[in-house]
Amino acid sequence: MGAEPPRSPGRYSHPSQAHYNARPFLLIPGEADLDIVVNEELKAYIDPLTPEEHESLERSLLAEGCRDALVLWGSVLVDGHNRYGICQKHGLPFQTVQNPRFQSIEDVHLWMIDQHLGRRSVSDFQRGILALRKREILAQRSATQTPTGPVPITEHESEADAADTSPAPATAPAERPPSREALAREAKLSGNQVALIEKIQKQAAPEVIAAVRSGKISINAAATVSSLPEEEQREAALAGSKELKEVAKRVRDAKRKPREVAAKEPVTPPLETDVDEAVDELTQLRRQVAELQEENAALRKELADLRAAST
Repeated sequence: MGAEPPRSPGRYSHPSQAHYNARPFLLIPGEADLDIVVNEELKAYIDPLTPEEHESLERSLLAEGCRDALVLWGSVLVDGHNRYGICQKHGLPFQTVQNPRFQSIEDVHLWMIDQHLGRRSVSDFQRGILALRKREILAQRSATQTPTGPVPITEHESEADAADTSPAPATAPAERPPSREALAREAKLSGNQVALIEKIQKQAAPEVIAAVRSGKISINAAATVSSLPEEEQREAALAGSKELKEVAKRVRDAKRKPREVAAKEPVTPPLETDVDEAVDELTQLRRQVAELQEENAALRKELADLRAAST
């Protein structure tokens, strides 16, 4: 858990331009020369805007001003990096708000994830990545909050506890990490999409991840290509999106052919052939038994004739 940064007063200009949800935020007017800290890790936590999206935002801010307040954690900028940069570039006024619920860097990350999952402009791949990040944070938090067992109590502590009649503070239950299905619903994806994105995250070469992140190939194609050795993935990605799609198609075809061959192979005839062979073998054995019985009967007759002749 990261330590909370020192609280700093917020900056505001032209209150009539304010447009934000006041709860759970606090608009804190203060010195106009507040030094806002840009944390590069937080800035890079969410995928950056495309050049076209950044140009569109810049035109909007120049035409309408910065209506949405920048969200701070102390003096650290949490939300509004693009707006802050554009306002600094053109000298535009802006407001800041504090979120009192931020107690750690994990709280900040979870808030950023939830904010971006609610935005329509976020791609399906980025939604899946954010959902998986949320699950990882909650899993780590749940593990650290899980009690490991009772702490031994000394005799002195036992007597002190007996004298203390004040109620013990309630322990907040650990938040369980959501299931894949719950994550998918929150990210507006299917469970299969989340599984494919998780596979890409774990197995895909950086070049393949960059391709699916930019929309050059689909999530399905990237997941298929990620099953190849990393060097083959890299070569396909460097050859361009068309080659990546062709490689994905070849991999799918290669996996499909064994299934098709297996489906075409007759399953019932071998079983019938085995039964026919067993029946033929049984018939042959019965024939051999009958022949032996006839030979046995003939030998007995000859023996009886010999005995009769000797008398």
